[in-house]
Amino acid sequence: MRLAEIIGLRPEPAAGVLVTLTRRCPLSCAHCSTGSGPDTDERPAPGDLRRFVASFTPRDRPDVMMLTGGEPLLMPGLVRELALSAKEKGTRTAVLSGMFFARARSVPRVVLRAAEAVDHFSASLDLHHEREVPRAAVFAALRALSDTGTRVSLHLTGTGPDDPYLAEATAAVEHEFGGTLPVLVNEIRAFGRAATWARPARAVGGDDAAAPAPCAMAAWPVVAFDGTVLACCNQHTVDRRPVPPHLRLGHIAEDGWGTVRARALDSPLLRAVRTVGPLHLGERHAPDAPPAASYCDACRRLSTLPGAVAAAERTASGAAGALLDLTVGRARRAHGPTALVRAHGCAPYAAWVERPEPGEPEALR
Repeated sequence: MRLAEIIGLRPEPAAGVLVTLTRRCPLSCAHCSTGSGPDTDERPAPGDLRRFVASFTPRDRPDVMMLTGGEPLLMPGLVRELALSAKEKGTRTAVLSGMFFARARSVPRVVLRAAEAVDHFSASLDLHHEREVPRAAVFAALRALSDTGTRVSLHLTGTGPDDPYLAEATAAVEHEFGGTLPVLVNEIRAFGRAATWARPARAVGGDDAAAPAPCAMAAWPVVAFDGTVLACCNQHTVDRRPVPPHLRLGHIAEDGWGTVRARALDSPLLRAVRTVGPLHLGERHAPDAPPAASYCDACRRLSTLPGAVAAAERTASGAAGALLDLTVGRARRAHGPTALVRAHGCAPYAAWVERPEPGEPEALR
């Protein structure tokens, strides 16, 4: 499964699920958005994860399951087990790793076996990771992982379009892989350990605040570190409790995929977030509410605004609301993965997600 295909599916409601296996990580990167590190062991119960993935059926399943953390490959056996379970139902699996294991001379066999079971393997790399895992070691490990037959890619993170590190690192990728490694480039945000020093979220408001601005990030359910299933991948939502009612889809100890998917798809408020966006709802239907601090803050408070809730019920309920939701999601998907990364990642590098992958047949390039 190619990186571009995963990203291309991201705006389609319930086309995928994001599963965090643990907050624990051998690395302690200064920018870590999840606040992961070696001194925490917060994670969903493995038995609950197994039951949740086993609830997928050939007729009702996500197309993609993304396993992340923390460091998911601290539990390579669980990664392999969940990936194989999902594959039986037709779900493809991707995994994102901080590459701690690359510091060894060769990739551990248990990691290679996990890589053989998944359909895509992404490695994180940035200035902070490189202080703990050398770049050359990451490149060498990616080549070894590619040899298992699994598609591989790189997730680069920097401070913004003008970050000299991003220019230098992408040049190094080009030199090393000759244009055959796709790269997703994102910008560091003020979450986790970066909250005290990274650029804060842009304030919202102004003359265009009421213009429709759909949220593609409310499309895929997210299994958080405590097993709660959320409608949003924003780190404040993932970490803070209680969860706003409209953003809580259940818990893997109690709910299977069918229930989670139905709640994600049938909620008028979530449909409105995905089709017109939280700013539009708030500005037009709760104009007397205090200004939101950010786009995501505008979403988190929606369930406290009766006017916005009522408007969503009027316009996004029933078959008409479901059709609008599906249409907007597929329209955004039709724009392609580069357009999505241009909006949500580091825009100058957006086209790198559609680069060919190592070993990819010439006909697919």
